[in-house]
Amino acid sequence: MTVRRRHVTRGTTAAVPAAVPCAMPPRARLVARLVAIVFLAAGGLVVGLLPGVAARPAYAHAYLLESTPVDGQVLASPPAEVRLRFDEAVSLGRRSIQLLDPTGKELAIGAAEYADGKADTARASLPRDLAEGTYVVSWRVTSVDSHVVSGAFSFSVGHPSATAALVEQDTGRVVPVVAAVGRAVAYLGVALALGGGVFVAGLWPGGRDDRRGRRVVWSGFAALAAGTAVVLLAQGPYADGRPLTAVFDPGLLGATLSTRLGHALLARLVLVVVLGVVFLIVVGRPSPVTVPEPADSETARAETTPAVPPDPETTRPVTTRAEPAGVARRTVLPAVAVVGAIAITLTWTLADHAQSGAQIWLAVPATSLHLLAMALWLGGLVTLAVCVLAPAGRRDPALLSLEPALPRFSRLALLCFTVIAVTGLYLSWRQVGTWGALGATGFGRLLLGKLAVVLGVLALASGARRFVQRRDRAGRAPQDLGAAVRRLRRSVAGEVVLGVVVVSITAVLVDTAPARTSYAPPVDTTVPFPAAVNASGPYGGLRGGSIQVKIEPARPGGNTADIYLTGRDGRLVPVPEISGALESRDRAVPALPVKVTAAEPGHYVAGSMSVPYPGEWALRLDIRVSDFDETRVRVPFTAH
Repeated sequence: MTVRRRHVTRGTTAAVPAAVPCAMPPRARLVARLVAIVFLAAGGLVVGLLPGVAARPAYAHAYLLESTPVDGQVLASPPAEVRLRFDEAVSLGRRSIQLLDPTGKELAIGAAEYADGKADTARASLPRDLAEGTYVVSWRVTSVDSHVVSGAFSFSVGHPSATAALVEQDTGRVVPVVAAVGRAVAYLGVALALGGGVFVAGLWPGGRDDRRGRRVVWSGFAALAAGTAVVLLAQGPYADGRPLTAVFDPGLLGATLSTRLGHALLARLVLVVVLGVVFLIVVGRPSPVTVPEPADSETARAETTPAVPPDPETTRPVTTRAEPAGVARRTVLPAVAVVGAIAITLTWTLADHAQSGAQIWLAVPATSLHLLAMALWLGGLVTLAVCVLAPAGRRDPALLSLEPALPRFSRLALLCFTVIAVTGLYLSWRQVGTWGALGATGFGRLLLGKLAVVLGVLALASGARRFVQRRDRAGRAPQDLGAAVRRLRRSVAGEVVLGVVVVSITAVLVDTAPARTSYAPPVDTTVPFPAAVNASGPYGGLRGGSIQVKIEPARPGGNTADIYLTGRDGRLVPVPEISGALESRDRAVPALPVKVTAAEPGHYVAGSMSVPYPGEWALRLDIRVSDFDETRVRVPFTAH
């Protein structure tokens, strides 16, 4: 007796178990809205409550190595040009170099361009008729990892002015916050699109026919495209130091599209369309499922149909051949989806912190894996919460079918957490470098906060995994399934909220200077007082004493130096006068004067010591130990 088969579509009660109802219940809609509100609030709070991140430009890997003229240099005649050399290649804009006169008025200078064809050196020609006084050079460039780097220094012609112009180095809080929110929305979007797509198309058999699952994924694609567009539009004003009203300036948009970041954002938008089409093909039409007819139907048909022996002349063996469309669904579409998912993560890692610094060859794949694992975990978690664990109307929670989506996602989440932990440890070491940088930098503090939230996620996830393991060991659901499912829902909801917080912190981290480049250990060095010093009277105690110098933060820019003169008995010894100068190992760089004032007897402070660029320096101290005698001491230090 042959068994006849018939084709039915998924969702029919005769074919497969009933799927979760398609209409999104009010409670599920409320959960989705609350998640969106929490995400936006977390992103805004993280950005808004960190003035050190949002109010200042993001100093990333690129930093100024040297400038001509040197900061604070006094020249006999006007210089012909300004040169800036950085530690890596930078992108120049229309306002990359500006010159302000002593009154703060911007002067017309030549356009910023690369000097001698070197991408790490910028130059601009200056007017030849500069009057005497102090001028301020303001610069603003984009580093290789797409972050804006800015600064200012001054030089004087003839003699310094009484006052120098003040320079506003950032675009205010609006543009950086808008860019950070755009990045956060894009992160959430890629999680919902990739993680939700894998959950709906691969982990949950009924997901392809459930409108709620499709809505989660399409919302992810929409958020990913919208966040990417916001970053693309905001990058121009951010890099050029313009207000938010300049987002639609065609010149700024064209300048952004010519950069590495612009190429990455444009490629991301194209990949959104490609992956969206793939998902539409996968879930757009329910796949037919072949099921056997009931046995009793065969029996009844056998009883009513006379038995006729088959005719060997007309009976031929039936062969099945896979349709080309089915082969494409099983092979081509998954391959395109995998390649697209990897490529879309590269649109971040080829234009962020991974693209500069040490071990780029390892940092790029590690960062891509980190982002992909985060997306699969968080997107799948949100889809699980909305489509499977959310109560369907007034149904008893015990009637919800958790098979096979929950066990499958539990195994995927464990794999994702393993990848996140391994890659996260490596990336943290690469971006932090030393333990001291964790608490002393904004990047380190953000990283510690992210770690604390991730530990909270792990604690909640362990409870959900125990629920799954108990089901697997028992081969059935726990006795009190209703209470267990309610606990599981609360745990998953907590994971979703904390996952959104992690995404928000990550959006800020990618625009924050890595701790390895922003942290410099303070200088604290002690040198002996010269043995040949001719000090007598109240200053005789200096013989056999020492000079302690503390410099913070020991970085290019403004620094504070505390100077302590200690006698051989350990007491502070005051002197009539101390003057200072900053000297470089490069003999072409003139000594820069440093003003030293007395804070208390034996303790002197240089409160505005400006270090022009990183490297080896020496603080020269000219100490007058009597009315006629003076001794000179040099204290070497390194500015990072």
